[in-house]
Amino acid sequence: MPRITAAQLSYGSVTVVFSTLAMLLLSRTGSGLGIAVIGTAALALGLLVAVTVPHPSRAKTAKAGAAARTNQDPVSAAVEAEGLAHDAVRAPIPPVRTAEQRAAARVDELLGERSRN
Repeated sequence: MPRITAAQLSYGSVTVVFSTLAMLLLSRTGSGLGIAVIGTAALALGLLVAVTVPHPSRAKTAKAGAAARTNQDPVSAAVEAEGLAHDAVRAPIPPVRTAEQRAAARVDELLGERSRN
C-alpha cells in the first residue's frame, strides 16, 4: 500500500476543517446528533479528497531525482532522461527538397559544367 503524501494529508485536513465549518454555519444546528452527523460527513469528505489527490508518477519522480543527483535544472534532467541530449551525435538529416528545388539544383550543376568547358 502506498504511503500518504504531504499533499494528501494537507488537502484532506483542510477539507475536513472547512467543510465542517461550512456545514455547521449553514445548518445552524445545535444538537449533539446534528454536530456528530456533520463531523462524520466532513471526515468522509476529507478522506475522499485525500484519496483522490493524484500521486506523483514514477517517471516524474525519477526525472526529479536525476535533477537532484546531477545538480541540473529539471528541464535538462528531463531531456537527459528521455535521451534527447545526444541528438548532436546522430547524423544530421538532410533538408527535404521539392521537385522544383531539385530541378533547379540540377540546372545549376549543368550550367556550371558548361561554363567550365
